Amino acid sequence: MSPRGAGAHRAPAQLVLADGAVFEGEAFGAEPDGGVSVGEAVFNTVLSGYQEVITDPSYAGQVIAFTYPHIGNYGVNPTDDEAPVPHCRGVIVRDLADAPSNWRSTGTLESYLTAHGVAGITGIDTRRLTRHLRDHGSAPCAFGTASEDELLRAAREAPPTDGRDLVSTVTRSTVTTRGDGPYRVVAYDFGIKEAMLRQLGDLATVTVVPAGTSADEALAFGPDGVFLSNGPGDPAALPGIVAEIRRLVDAGTVPVFGICLGHQLLATALGATTYKLAFGHHGGNHPVQRTSTGQVEITSQNHNYAVAADSLAATEVTHVNLNDGVIEGLASTEIPAFSVQYHPEAGPGPHDARYLFEEFRMLMDATGGPGRHGGGA
Repeated sequence: MSPRGAGAHRAPAQLVLADGAVFEGEAFGAEPDGGVSVGEAVFNTVLSGYQEVITDPSYAGQVIAFTYPHIGNYGVNPTDDEAPVPHCRGVIVRDLADAPSNWRSTGTLESYLTAHGVAGITGIDTRRLTRHLRDHGSAPCAFGTASEDELLRAAREAPPTDGRDLVSTVTRSTVTTRGDGPYRVVAYDFGIKEAMLRQLGDLATVTVVPAGTSADEALAFGPDGVFLSNGPGDPAALPGIVAEIRRLVDAGTVPVFGICLGHQLLATALGATTYKLAFGHHGGNHPVQRTSTGQVEITSQNHNYAVAADSLAATEVTHVNLNDGVIEGLASTEIPAFSVQYHPEAGPGPHDARYLFEEFRMLMDATGGPGRHGGGA
Protein backbone atom coordinates (compact mmCIF):
# COMPACT_ATOMS: atom_id res chain seq x y z
CA MET A 1 0.00 0.00 0.00
CA SER A 2 1.09 3.58 -0.63
CA PRO A 3 0.34 6.89 1.17
CA ARG A 4 -2.30 9.29 -0.07
CA GLY A 5 -3.11 12.93 0.56
CA ALA A 6 -5.29 14.21 3.41
CA GLY A 7 -8.19 16.57 4.01
CA ALA A 8 -9.39 18.30 0.85
CA HIS A 9 -7.25 16.00 -1.30
CA ARG A 10 -9.06 12.83 -0.33
CA ALA A 11 -10.41 10.84 -3.24
CA PRO A 12 -14.06 9.77 -3.49
CA ALA A 13 -14.51 6.16 -2.33
CA GLN A 14 -17.24 3.63 -1.70
CA LEU A 15 -17.94 0.91 0.82
CA VAL A 16 -19.84 -2.07 -0.60
CA LEU A 17 -21.16 -5.01 1.43
CA ALA A 18 -21.47 -8.50 -0.02
CA ASP A 19 -25.27 -8.16 -0.01
CA GLY A 20 -25.01 -5.17 -2.35
CA ALA A 21 -25.49 -2.30 0.12
CA VAL A 22 -23.45 0.75 -0.97
CA PHE A 23 -22.13 3.66 1.14
CA GLU A 24 -20.32 6.70 -0.23
CA GLY A 25 -17.34 8.39 1.41
CA GLU A 26 -13.72 9.42 0.95
CA ALA A 27 -10.53 7.41 1.13
CA PHE A 28 -7.90 8.03 3.81
CA GLY A 29 -4.89 6.26 5.23
CA ALA A 30 -2.87 3.92 3.04
CA GLU A 31 -3.90 3.36 -0.57
CA PRO A 32 -4.54 -0.36 -1.17
CA ASP A 33 -3.28 -2.13 -4.27
CA GLY A 34 -5.90 -1.82 -7.00
CA GLY A 35 -7.92 0.59 -4.87
CA VAL A 36 -9.65 -2.23 -2.96
CA SER A 37 -9.52 -3.35 0.70
CA VAL A 38 -11.58 -6.32 1.89
CA GLY A 39 -12.58 -7.86 5.21
CA GLU A 40 -15.52 -8.66 7.46
CA ALA A 41 -17.37 -5.49 8.49
CA VAL A 42 -18.16 -5.15 12.21
CA PHE A 43 -19.14 -2.13 14.30
CA ASN A 44 -17.67 -0.95 17.61
CA THR A 45 -19.50 1.37 20.02
CA VAL A 46 -16.60 2.79 22.08
CA LEU A 47 -16.54 6.55 22.66
CA SER A 48 -12.75 6.61 23.07
CA GLY A 49 -9.88 4.16 22.75
CA TYR A 50 -9.90 3.94 18.96
CA GLN A 51 -6.16 3.29 18.86
CA GLU A 52 -6.46 0.38 21.29
CA VAL A 53 -9.30 -1.03 19.19
CA ILE A 54 -7.41 -0.70 15.90
CA THR A 55 -4.29 -2.38 17.34
CA ASP A 56 -6.17 -5.24 19.05
CA PRO A 57 -5.03 -8.40 17.20
CA SER A 58 -8.51 -9.87 17.71
CA TYR A 59 -9.63 -7.74 14.74
CA ALA A 60 -7.48 -9.65 12.25
CA GLY A 61 -9.49 -10.18 9.07
CA GLN A 62 -12.05 -7.50 9.98
CA VAL A 63 -12.90 -3.93 8.96
CA ILE A 64 -13.86 -1.81 11.98
CA ALA A 65 -16.74 0.67 11.74
CA PHE A 66 -16.84 3.12 14.67
CA THR A 67 -20.32 4.22 15.70
CA TYR A 68 -18.98 7.28 17.53
CA PRO A 69 -18.99 10.05 14.90
CA HIS A 70 -15.69 11.84 15.65
CA ILE A 71 -12.62 9.61 15.43
CA GLY A 72 -9.00 10.73 15.62
CA ASN A 73 -9.70 13.85 17.70
CA TYR A 74 -6.98 13.16 20.29
CA GLY A 75 -4.42 11.69 17.89
CA VAL A 76 -2.25 8.65 18.57
CA ASN A 77 0.74 7.81 20.76
CA PRO A 78 2.98 4.72 21.20
CA THR A 79 1.73 4.02 24.75
CA ASP A 80 -1.78 3.14 23.55
CA ASP A 81 -0.72 0.40 21.11
CA GLU A 82 -2.03 -3.05 22.05
CA ALA A 83 0.28 -4.73 19.51
CA PRO A 84 3.32 -3.64 17.48
CA VAL A 85 1.18 -3.27 14.33
CA PRO A 86 -2.54 -3.23 13.53
CA HIS A 87 -3.95 -6.49 12.16
CA CYS A 88 -7.38 -5.17 11.12
CA ARG A 89 -8.16 -4.91 7.40
CA GLY A 90 -9.47 -1.36 7.47
CA VAL A 91 -11.24 1.43 9.37
CA ILE A 92 -14.64 3.07 8.69
CA VAL A 93 -15.53 6.42 10.30
CA ARG A 94 -18.10 9.20 9.99
CA ASP A 95 -15.89 12.22 10.63
CA LEU A 96 -12.09 11.90 10.72
CA ALA A 97 -10.27 14.61 12.72
CA ASP A 98 -7.40 16.17 10.76
CA ALA A 99 -6.13 18.34 13.63
CA PRO A 100 -5.99 16.31 16.87
CA SER A 101 -5.60 18.06 20.22
CA ASN A 102 -4.16 16.22 23.22
CA TRP A 103 -0.96 16.60 25.22
CA ARG A 104 -0.16 12.89 24.71
CA SER A 105 -0.55 12.98 20.93
CA THR A 106 2.49 12.28 18.77
CA GLY A 107 0.69 12.18 15.42
CA THR A 108 -2.61 11.90 13.57
CA LEU A 109 -4.64 8.75 13.17
CA GLU A 110 -4.36 9.07 9.41
CA SER A 111 -0.54 9.25 9.46
CA TYR A 112 -0.51 6.26 11.83
CA LEU A 113 -2.67 4.13 9.54
CA THR A 114 -0.67 5.20 6.50
CA ALA A 115 2.60 4.21 8.19
CA HIS A 116 1.18 0.77 8.96
CA GLY A 117 -0.41 0.18 5.55
CA VAL A 118 -4.03 0.28 6.78
CA ALA A 119 -6.68 1.83 4.55
CA GLY A 120 -9.72 3.72 5.77
CA ILE A 121 -12.87 5.39 4.51
CA THR A 122 -14.43 8.50 6.07
CA GLY A 123 -17.68 10.38 5.49
CA ILE A 124 -19.67 7.16 5.83
CA ASP A 125 -23.19 7.26 7.30
CA THR A 126 -22.17 4.97 10.16
CA ARG A 127 -25.66 5.10 11.71
CA ARG A 128 -27.14 3.59 8.57
CA LEU A 129 -24.27 1.08 8.34
CA THR A 130 -24.69 0.03 11.97
CA ARG A 131 -28.43 -0.47 11.56
CA HIS A 132 -27.74 -2.57 8.47
CA LEU A 133 -25.21 -4.78 10.28
CA ARG A 134 -27.52 -5.17 13.27
CA ASP A 135 -30.37 -6.23 10.98
CA HIS A 136 -28.40 -8.45 8.62
CA GLY A 137 -25.31 -9.46 10.61
CA SER A 138 -21.59 -8.92 10.12
CA ALA A 139 -20.77 -9.20 6.43
CA PRO A 140 -17.81 -9.38 4.07
CA CYS A 141 -17.17 -5.97 2.55
CA ALA A 142 -14.86 -4.11 0.19
CA PHE A 143 -14.03 -0.43 0.13
CA GLY A 144 -11.80 1.93 -1.80
CA THR A 145 -11.55 3.98 -4.96
CA ALA A 146 -12.25 1.15 -7.41
CA SER A 147 -15.56 0.99 -9.27
CA GLU A 148 -18.72 -0.17 -7.54
CA ASP A 149 -18.76 -3.34 -9.65
CA GLU A 150 -15.17 -4.17 -8.70
CA LEU A 151 -15.90 -3.54 -5.02
CA LEU A 152 -19.04 -5.70 -5.08
CA ARG A 153 -17.15 -8.53 -6.74
CA ALA A 154 -14.33 -8.25 -4.19
CA ALA A 155 -16.79 -8.22 -1.28
CA ARG A 156 -18.55 -11.34 -2.52
CA GLU A 157 -15.22 -13.12 -2.99
CA ALA A 158 -13.87 -12.08 0.43
CA PRO A 159 -13.65 -15.01 2.86
CA PRO A 160 -15.60 -14.74 6.14
CA THR A 161 -13.91 -15.48 9.47
CA ASP A 162 -15.84 -18.77 9.82
CA GLY A 163 -13.59 -21.81 9.84
CA ARG A 164 -10.37 -19.78 9.47
CA ASP A 165 -7.28 -20.04 11.66
CA LEU A 166 -6.44 -16.36 12.12
CA VAL A 167 -4.44 -16.94 15.31
CA SER A 168 -1.43 -18.15 13.31
CA THR A 169 -1.31 -14.75 11.59
CA VAL A 170 -0.95 -12.76 14.85
CA THR A 171 0.86 -14.96 17.39
CA ARG A 172 4.54 -14.44 18.20
CA SER A 173 7.15 -16.87 16.95
CA THR A 174 9.48 -16.92 19.99
CA VAL A 175 9.20 -17.14 23.76
CA THR A 176 9.50 -13.81 25.60
CA THR A 177 9.36 -12.76 29.27
CA ARG A 178 7.40 -9.87 30.81
CA GLY A 179 6.75 -8.59 34.31
CA ASP A 180 8.44 -9.13 37.65
CA GLY A 181 5.70 -10.27 40.03
CA PRO A 182 6.29 -13.11 42.52
CA TYR A 183 4.24 -15.74 40.68
CA ARG A 184 5.20 -17.58 37.51
CA VAL A 185 2.64 -17.56 34.70
CA VAL A 186 2.79 -19.02 31.21
CA ALA A 187 0.68 -16.87 28.88
CA TYR A 188 -0.41 -18.30 25.52
CA ASP A 189 -0.27 -15.65 22.81
CA PHE A 190 -3.31 -16.12 20.58
CA GLY A 191 -3.18 -12.38 19.84
CA ILE A 192 -2.42 -11.12 23.35
CA LYS A 193 -2.93 -7.44 24.15
CA GLU A 194 -0.36 -5.26 25.92
CA ALA A 195 -2.96 -4.38 28.56
CA MET A 196 -3.21 -8.06 29.51
CA LEU A 197 0.55 -8.35 29.84
CA ARG A 198 0.65 -5.28 32.07
CA GLN A 199 -1.98 -6.73 34.40
CA LEU A 200 -0.32 -10.16 34.49
CA GLY A 201 3.12 -8.56 34.92
CA ASP A 202 2.00 -6.96 38.18
CA LEU A 203 1.24 -10.46 39.48
CA ALA A 204 3.95 -12.58 37.96
CA THR A 205 6.98 -13.13 35.86
CA VAL A 206 5.16 -13.96 32.64
CA THR A 207 6.56 -16.35 30.05
CA VAL A 208 4.72 -15.52 26.83
CA VAL A 209 4.66 -18.47 24.43
CA PRO A 210 3.52 -18.94 20.81
CA ALA A 211 0.02 -20.29 20.19
CA GLY A 212 1.36 -23.67 19.05
CA THR A 213 3.19 -24.42 22.32
CA SER A 214 2.37 -27.88 23.65
CA ALA A 215 1.03 -28.53 27.13
CA ASP A 216 4.25 -30.36 28.06
CA GLU A 217 6.35 -27.40 26.93
CA ALA A 218 4.18 -24.98 28.91
CA LEU A 219 4.34 -27.07 32.09
CA ALA A 220 8.12 -27.45 31.72
CA PHE A 221 8.42 -23.76 32.65
CA GLY A 222 7.10 -24.66 36.11
CA PRO A 223 4.22 -22.17 36.14
CA ASP A 224 1.96 -21.36 39.07
CA GLY A 225 -0.75 -20.64 36.50
CA VAL A 226 -1.49 -20.66 32.78
CA PHE A 227 -3.20 -17.79 30.97
CA LEU A 228 -5.12 -18.13 27.68
CA SER A 229 -5.27 -14.84 25.80
CA ASN A 230 -7.66 -13.13 23.44
CA GLY A 231 -7.29 -13.62 19.71
CA PRO A 232 -9.08 -13.47 16.36
CA GLY A 233 -11.32 -15.78 14.42
CA ASP A 234 -13.26 -18.98 14.88
CA PRO A 235 -12.32 -21.16 17.90
CA ALA A 236 -13.67 -24.21 16.06
CA ALA A 237 -10.83 -23.77 13.53
CA LEU A 238 -8.20 -24.46 16.23
CA PRO A 239 -8.49 -28.18 17.13
CA GLY A 240 -4.76 -28.55 17.73
CA ILE A 241 -4.71 -25.74 20.28
CA VAL A 242 -7.84 -27.11 21.97
CA ALA A 243 -6.17 -30.52 22.30
CA GLU A 244 -3.19 -28.98 24.12
CA ILE A 245 -5.47 -26.99 26.45
CA ARG A 246 -7.35 -30.20 27.17
CA ARG A 247 -4.05 -31.79 28.21
CA LEU A 248 -3.38 -28.83 30.49
CA VAL A 249 -6.74 -29.02 32.21
CA ASP A 250 -6.69 -32.81 32.41
CA ALA A 251 -3.53 -32.51 34.51
CA GLY A 252 -5.67 -30.52 36.96
CA THR A 253 -2.70 -29.14 38.89
CA VAL A 254 -2.09 -25.70 37.40
CA PRO A 255 -4.83 -23.02 37.48
CA VAL A 256 -5.98 -21.82 34.07
CA PHE A 257 -7.48 -18.38 33.35
CA GLY A 258 -8.86 -17.48 29.91
CA ILE A 259 -10.11 -14.24 28.37
CA CYS A 260 -12.10 -13.79 25.13
CA LEU A 261 -10.85 -16.40 22.63
CA GLY A 262 -9.12 -18.03 25.61
CA HIS A 263 -12.55 -18.38 27.22
CA GLN A 264 -13.97 -20.05 24.11
CA LEU A 265 -10.98 -22.40 23.79
CA LEU A 266 -11.12 -23.37 27.46
CA ALA A 267 -14.85 -24.06 27.19
CA THR A 268 -14.24 -26.18 24.10
CA ALA A 269 -11.50 -28.12 25.90
CA LEU A 270 -14.01 -28.76 28.70
CA GLY A 271 -16.48 -30.24 26.20
CA ALA A 272 -18.57 -27.26 25.12
CA THR A 273 -19.24 -25.98 21.61
CA THR A 274 -19.24 -22.46 20.16
CA TYR A 275 -21.32 -20.58 17.60
CA LYS A 276 -21.08 -17.32 15.68
CA LEU A 277 -23.11 -14.33 16.85
CA ALA A 278 -25.05 -12.35 14.27
CA PHE A 279 -23.00 -9.17 14.64
CA GLY A 280 -20.83 -9.88 17.67
CA HIS A 281 -20.13 -7.81 20.75
CA HIS A 282 -17.75 -4.92 20.08
CA GLY A 283 -17.75 -1.96 22.44
CA GLY A 284 -17.02 -0.57 25.89
CA ASN A 285 -20.45 -0.49 27.50
CA HIS A 286 -21.86 -4.03 27.69
CA PRO A 287 -23.69 -4.85 30.96
CA VAL A 288 -22.69 -8.21 32.45
CA GLN A 289 -24.15 -9.74 35.61
CA ARG A 290 -22.01 -11.73 38.03
CA THR A 291 -24.27 -14.66 38.92
CA SER A 292 -22.84 -15.27 42.42
CA THR A 293 -23.64 -11.77 43.67
CA GLY A 294 -26.09 -10.27 41.19
CA GLN A 295 -23.71 -7.34 40.71
CA VAL A 296 -23.73 -5.73 37.27
CA GLU A 297 -20.43 -4.79 35.61
CA ILE A 298 -19.98 -2.51 32.61
CA THR A 299 -17.52 -4.28 30.35
CA SER A 300 -15.40 -3.92 27.24
CA GLN A 301 -16.02 -6.59 24.63
CA ASN A 302 -14.71 -7.72 21.26
CA HIS A 303 -15.81 -11.09 19.95
CA ASN A 304 -17.89 -12.67 17.21
CA TYR A 305 -18.24 -16.13 18.73
CA ALA A 306 -19.81 -17.39 21.95
CA VAL A 307 -20.14 -20.55 24.03
CA ALA A 308 -23.36 -22.53 23.55
CA ALA A 309 -25.21 -22.75 26.87
CA ASP A 310 -26.72 -26.17 26.16
CA SER A 311 -23.27 -27.69 25.58
CA LEU A 312 -21.78 -27.05 29.02
CA ALA A 313 -20.81 -29.93 31.30
CA ALA A 314 -19.01 -29.92 34.67
CA THR A 315 -18.94 -26.10 34.60
CA GLU A 316 -20.94 -23.31 36.17
CA VAL A 317 -21.89 -20.07 34.45
CA THR A 318 -20.36 -17.19 36.40
CA HIS A 319 -21.30 -14.20 34.22
CA VAL A 320 -24.15 -13.44 31.78
CA ASN A 321 -24.62 -10.64 29.24
CA LEU A 322 -27.74 -8.68 30.17
CA ASN A 323 -28.32 -7.51 26.59
CA ASP A 324 -28.82 -10.93 25.03
CA GLY A 325 -28.15 -13.62 27.65
CA VAL A 326 -24.85 -14.78 26.12
CA ILE A 327 -22.54 -16.64 28.50
CA GLU A 328 -19.81 -14.21 29.60
CA GLY A 329 -17.98 -16.33 32.16
CA LEU A 330 -17.62 -19.90 33.37
CA ALA A 331 -15.71 -21.95 35.93
CA SER A 332 -14.98 -25.65 36.03
CA THR A 333 -16.54 -27.52 38.93
CA GLU A 334 -13.80 -30.16 38.86
CA ILE A 335 -10.48 -28.40 38.23
CA PRO A 336 -8.97 -24.94 38.93
CA ALA A 337 -9.97 -23.26 35.67
CA PHE A 338 -12.15 -20.25 34.86
CA SER A 339 -12.64 -17.77 32.04
CA VAL A 340 -14.56 -14.70 30.88
CA GLN A 341 -15.68 -13.63 27.43
CA TYR A 342 -15.16 -9.92 28.00
CA HIS A 343 -12.03 -7.82 28.72
CA PRO A 344 -11.32 -6.99 32.38
CA GLU A 345 -7.92 -5.56 31.39
CA ALA A 346 -9.36 -3.07 28.90
CA GLY A 347 -7.71 0.27 28.29
CA PRO A 348 -9.01 2.93 28.50
CA GLY A 349 -11.69 1.00 30.40
CA PRO A 350 -14.11 0.30 31.96
CA HIS A 351 -12.29 -1.43 34.83
CA ASP A 352 -15.23 -2.92 36.75
CA ALA A 353 -13.89 -6.46 36.28
CA ARG A 354 -10.21 -5.98 37.17
CA TYR A 355 -10.88 -8.12 40.27
CA LEU A 356 -10.60 -11.20 38.03
CA PHE A 357 -6.81 -10.93 38.00
CA GLU A 358 -6.90 -10.99 41.81
CA GLU A 359 -9.10 -14.09 41.61
CA PHE A 360 -6.45 -15.69 39.40
CA ARG A 361 -3.83 -14.85 42.04
CA MET A 362 -6.00 -16.32 44.80
CA LEU A 363 -6.51 -19.49 42.76
CA MET A 364 -2.75 -19.82 42.31
CA ASP A 365 -2.35 -19.37 46.08
CA ALA A 366 -5.01 -21.99 46.77
CA THR A 367 -3.18 -24.54 44.64
CA GLY A 368 0.28 -24.02 46.14
CA GLY A 369 1.40 -20.44 45.80
CA PRO A 370 4.43 -18.89 44.10
CA GLY A 371 7.19 -21.18 42.85
CA ARG A 372 5.67 -24.47 43.92
CA HIS A 373 6.78 -26.25 40.73
CA GLY A 374 10.24 -24.74 40.16
CA GLY A 375 10.95 -25.53 36.52
CA GLY A 376 12.75 -23.70 33.72
CA ALA A 377 13.24 -20.03 33.11
